Amino acid sequence: MRHSAFLTAIIPSVDSDTRLYRSSVRLDHVVIAVSDFERSNAFYRDVLGAEVVEIDGRVAYRVGEQQLNVHGPGTRPAMVARIPVAPGNSDLCFEWPGAVEGAVEHLRARGIRVEAGPMTRGGAKGHGTSVYFRDPDGTLLELISYAS
Repeated sequence: MRHSAFLTAIIPSVDSDTRLYRSSVRLDHVVIAVSDFERSNAFYRDVLGAEVVEIDGRVAYRVGEQQLNVHGPGTRPAMVARIPVAPGNSDLCFEWPGAVEGAVEHLRARGIRVEAGPMTRGGAKGHGTSVYFRDPDGTLLELISYAS
C-alpha cells in the first residue's frame, strides 16, 4: 500500500501481516454523552435497535456485541477522559447487515434525515458504502454496509 508523505511518517513500516504477535484485544465499549436520557433512549432503541440496560445504576445501550455506556444529566462517572465526552461530540460507525439502500429506507421510515451518502468509505473490514446521520444531540452516526 502506498501512503502519502504524511501517512508514511505516522504509520509504522512493520508489515502487520508478518508480525509474530497478533492482538486478541477487542473493543468492549465506548462512552457517549446525552443531554436527555428519555429522548436518547428512544432514539438509540428505535433507530439502532439498541437494548437499553442498567448496569450498576448507569444506562448503557447494547447494539449487537458492542456497548455504549451513556453519561448524561445526573450521572457522576467514577472515571472519565481528561476532556470528558459531551453531548454531540462523538462520531460512531455501526455495520449495517444488508445493502445500504436498506439502511437509507430504515432511517427515512423513522423520520431520520440522511446527512451524507451513500458514499464509499473505509471501515474495519475494508471499503464499504456508508450513510451519515445524527442523534438528537448532534453526535455523528454512520451506518456502513459491506454487502456487494
